[in-house]
Amino acid sequence: MIDRATLSKLFADHAAPLVLYARQWLDRGLAEDVVQEAYIRLMGQRKLPANPRAWLYCTVRNGAISQFRAQSRRLRREQATAPNETWFEAEAGQWIDGMAARSAMLDLPESQREIIALRLWGQLTLNEIAEVTGSSTSGVFDQYRAGLNALRKAMGVTCKTEDG
Repeated sequence: MIDRATLSKLFADHAAPLVLYARQWLDRGLAEDVVQEAYIRLMGQRKLPANPRAWLYCTVRNGAISQFRAQSRRLRREQATAPNETWFEAEAGQWIDGMAARSAMLDLPESQREIIALRLWGQLTLNEIAEVTGSSTSGVFDQYRAGLNALRKAMGVTCKTEDG
């Protein structure tokens, strides 16, 4: 059985990013339910998985996709009534248009959107993302790079190079 302190630390460190990750398929309430279910499943494990963070993301991914398929009609109605919901919150000193960023994310292919969410919100490594999505690391890297380039283009952001 997994000790309480380990579970508490895993929850404190990963619950919020897991909810953000699940939100690409589900509304906030269902995303929180899927994350809660993942932690309940983790508590039922006899021993801690080798990579608990990747295990949690994989479990949340599977639960969210299942929930999404079951609730697709409901989700469309909710999105139609709350189109201005924010995914990004600007902190002091940051200059990001949350609505433009959300729109740009929604325009990405699902695979790129998922990989970017795992990398930015979940802070998973490319190897961990490959494990979660069942892809190769090089494929994840290609999708991540393509998604970032699409986001930069959609938001009119250029990257500075070392030369200038």
